[in-house]
Amino acid sequence: MNCREFRKHHLAFSDDALGEEMRVAMQLHLAECRSCDRYDTVIRRGLLAFRNLTPIETAPDFLDRLQAKLQQLEQADARAAIYRGPGLGSFIAVATSMLAAGFLAAALLDWTGPAQDIRFAPVVAMRPAAPPIAPPLDFDFVASASAGLPLWSAAMMAEQAPVHFATMEMGGR
Repeated sequence: MNCREFRKHHLAFSDDALGEEMRVAMQLHLAECRSCDRYDTVIRRGLLAFRNLTPIETAPDFLDRLQAKLQQLEQADARAAIYRGPGLGSFIAVATSMLAAGFLAAALLDWTGPAQDIRFAPVVAMRPAAPPIAPPLDFDFVASASAGLPLWSAAMMAEQAPVHFATMEMGGR
């Protein structure tokens, strides 16, 4: 038996409500386990102290007052169960405030005024300037590409580069 099983069956053990086999197993575990032995001692001392307490005497009208209080609480619960939410007055107040907010927004933003035509500034279309004509391909630039780079991609890169980059920075003429 382990400690978990011992604590699970301890209540029946302390009430002598276990079968012979389980009771013997519980006693053997108590002899072997100090933790469960302390647990059993604390529980048995607590029960002994509880059993030796003097009985509490209630007032003669205690039961009548208790019944009246319980009945009062049941009626309050019944009233709370009937409550179905805000009343008609609350609904009217919310609707009126929403209407007032709508009218205020319409007045401030001038939504009720006549619609105005939108006029844009005139647009003048011009033909874009022709791109500068690139000088013929500089072979110094193409030759500087790495050996693994195909020739067409190097030529394409040279064509897309600005003219001054291809001629001045790369040592061209």
